[in-house]
This record gives sequence, structure tokens and C-alpha cells, in this order.
Amino acid sequence: MADLLTLSGLTKAFGGVQAVAGLDLALGPEDMLCVIGPNGCGKTTLFNLITGHLRPTEGSIRFAGHDLTRLKPHQIGRLGIGRKFQVPSVFDDLSVADNLRVARFAEAGRAGLWGLRQRSKGDGDADLLARVGLADQARTPAGALSHGQKQWLEIALVLALEPRLILLDEPTAGMTRGETAATAELIKDIHRGGGVAVILIEHDMHFVAALDCPVAVMMRGAIVARGDYATVRAVDAVREGYLGAGHA
Repeated sequence: MADLLTLSGLTKAFGGVQAVAGLDLALGPEDMLCVIGPNGCGKTTLFNLITGHLRPTEGSIRFAGHDLTRLKPHQIGRLGIGRKFQVPSVFDDLSVADNLRVARFAEAGRAGLWGLRQRSKGDGDADLLARVGLADQARTPAGALSHGQKQWLEIALVLALEPRLILLDEPTAGMTRGETAATAELIKDIHRGGGVAVILIEHDMHFVAALDCPVAVMMRGAIVARGDYATVRAVDAVREGYLGAGHA
């Protein structure tokens, strides 16, 4: 099966500093990968390059046969890449269900698909909210949700656009232990459903272990180790430079 996303020699320099340094990465159409690494290692820059918020200094980004290196963020979004940022950006005054409708109308307008998209997908909102554990909050103002529930709503907003690749930037930031565990199960359920690839950035190692998916470790703008969680945590450079002695 052909790769969905391929990064080749990807480099982003800010002045004399390479935030991403010749990075190579391939992701299949139904793969899930968790990217870990210390602050400043280039993880968020990587996401910004994939989504078109930054342009690479060198290298290429290909997604589903398309060259992304010169496309704008909205063009990349139309190709099927959805991103959830670390801080939820929901409309607090609107209900949970109305947040979904606004997301779909906005995307339909950008794609020139007013009406058609709403008729074809609007009936699935209840199912989608049930999938992220918010079925009982459909009429609740988003501002009344807990922090964890707002994160789940943000994931629902991304899923509503039916992407082929989802980028999740620290999806458990600020969550309680219970919310973190529930989020791990939610993301695994999304992945098990098929038809979507997932890349996550995360710092909570308990969450990373719970995902039970391949892990890539970034340091100084490059991937220095890749494998399952048990394999990655056993690498000396990872244990000493990132996980710390407590994870030895």
C-alpha cells in the first residue's frame, strides 16, 4: 500500500538555526504515530510545515500524491489534512452541536460546496458527538464544558471534515488523569475505525504508553529513534536525553 504522507530531506532554518534538519518520514494511510521529544526539538515546526503555515527551506512534503511545499493552509486542508491545536478554539457561546455546524459551513464555503456538504453530512452530528462522548451535551454551550470536553469537541470538529490525516498537538494538555485515559481510548477508537491516519505530539509518557502505537523521538530537528514504546524507551540517547533516569 502506498504511503499517504512522505517527508523527504525536510529542513526548516530560522537564520542559522535548523528547527527541522533533513527529516525523512513516511506514514501509511491508516498508520498512527506519536512524536515525542524535548521542548524546542522541532515538533510543532514539523506540524506547521505539513499544514502549510511554514514553508520548508529544503526538502519535500507529499500527501496523497500531491506536493504540499507551495500550497496554502486552506488548500492543504481541502486535500484531507485536519489539525487540532494544543489550545481549544471553540465558540464558547454556541452550543456543542452548533460548533459542529459552524465548522462544516466554514469548510463548505471555502470549498465552494454550500448546501451539498450540509445535506450529505449534517445528519451525522449526533453520531459524531456520541463517538467523542458528548452526545448528552449537544445543546450545552461549549463554554460550560470542562477543559477535557472542550478538547474532545475540538477533535469532533476535525473529524466532521472527514480528513484522511489528523494532526493532534498535545491533545491531553491540562487534562485530569481520568480525562487523559478517556482521550487515549477515544483516539484509539478513531484509529481502529479505519480510513484515517493520525500523528500526535505528546509529552505525557503515560498517555504515550496507553496509545500502544509506534513512537518517533525528535531531537535537534531530526528523528533519532523510532519503534514501539518499549523499544524507544530503551535507547540510551532517549533515556538520558529525554525520558530521564526515572524511566530507565
